[in-house]
Amino acid sequence: MRKNVHEIYTKILKEELLDATGCTEPIALALASAKAKKVLEDIPDQIKVFVSDNIIKNAKSVIVPNTKDLKGIKASVAAGIIAGDSDQILGVISTVSNAKIDAIHAYLKTVNITVEPIQSEYIFDIQIEVYKNNHCAKVRMINHHTNIVYIKKNDDVLLAKDYVKEKAVEDDLKKSLTVKDIVDYANTVDLKEIKPLILKQISNNLAISEEGLTHKYGANIGKVLLKKTPNHLPTTAKAKAAAASDARMAGCKLPVTIVSGSGNQGITASLPVITYAQALKVSEEKLIRALLVSNLVTIHQKTGVGPLSAYCGAVFAGAGSGAGIAYLHDGTFEDIAHTIVNALAIVSGVICDGAKASCAAKIATSVDAGILGFQMYQEGQQFYGGDGIIAKGIENTIHNVTRLAREGMRITDKEIVKIMTEMP
Repeated sequence: MRKNVHEIYTKILKEELLDATGCTEPIALALASAKAKKVLEDIPDQIKVFVSDNIIKNAKSVIVPNTKDLKGIKASVAAGIIAGDSDQILGVISTVSNAKIDAIHAYLKTVNITVEPIQSEYIFDIQIEVYKNNHCAKVRMINHHTNIVYIKKNDDVLLAKDYVKEKAVEDDLKKSLTVKDIVDYANTVDLKEIKPLILKQISNNLAISEEGLTHKYGANIGKVLLKKTPNHLPTTAKAKAAAASDARMAGCKLPVTIVSGSGNQGITASLPVITYAQALKVSEEKLIRALLVSNLVTIHQKTGVGPLSAYCGAVFAGAGSGAGIAYLHDGTFEDIAHTIVNALAIVSGVICDGAKASCAAKIATSVDAGILGFQMYQEGQQFYGGDGIIAKGIENTIHNVTRLAREGMRITDKEIVKIMTEMP
């Protein structure tokens, strides 16, 4: 494998596998708001929020951590203003005192926060304007949850960077990589540099899964699965992933290691693989290499779609986890490729209608598809090119599915947002 491909994959993983406390869209809002307050050097008495439709969709129904069950864009912004530490990035509101929580509630009752949708060339676009005593500050974030591209205080522009040129890994490099390269990378990369990152993913995501299984969160999908079908490895794998989402969507303050900008995708790509690895009693090295497969397969698929869409990203992560499970069973590139194709054939088209409790059930469904995709191939069964949108060859299939998510579901995305914003 070419050395530069090794370097690119390692760099991608370092960029994508970040720790985040809370659902990433509300946390991005909190981060941008905390940064704006820091630039203003005061607590604003007026705030204007301008966001793209997908931010509205993904911040509407999920509980913001450390706010006593507040939901929505205004709550996310208020939390960032009152309690946010922008230096902590996606942990911006990970540590909030009870007094600060009370202050967030009071702030929402007294300060004018307006939210307006904007038509933007970017699917992910957050613009925050804060005002106090004839002073103002503006912050803009686009396409990635930490990608602040513009900062202005009064008439002084403090930051104005080009989005494409200044990203850590350019999209064209991500798009050039393949499932075959992913498997080669996982088989051959020196783990010394990447191991600490993967071990942290294991630790973080196992902890929030256990929290979800131990306490009451959301619709308790993880608990329901284990109660109805105990001592069954595929069900346990689904349940552990679902339980982590149960907790996360309900405002749990434990961090998650995200993938492709999503905690739910990070959960889905990792916990089923970890669960199978524990049951199979494989070595730590084997588990780490399997997670490299799962994470990178997830990232590879999602790159062709963009940060947000009407297509549920857990489907991609479920296929990724199936690929990781195939790797644990000593699967070859062909085994892994067919597992991914099978999984995508089963559940492609599941809609994303924002972050909320039902995400846990969608995760369980997506993991089930990933596991079934692998089980099918174990038994010599598979879907073939020409079956619906499935094409001959793994990369052609991924191209078709991501095209569906990116292009075909644009109108669906707008209709989902319209339906959600019409409801009280």
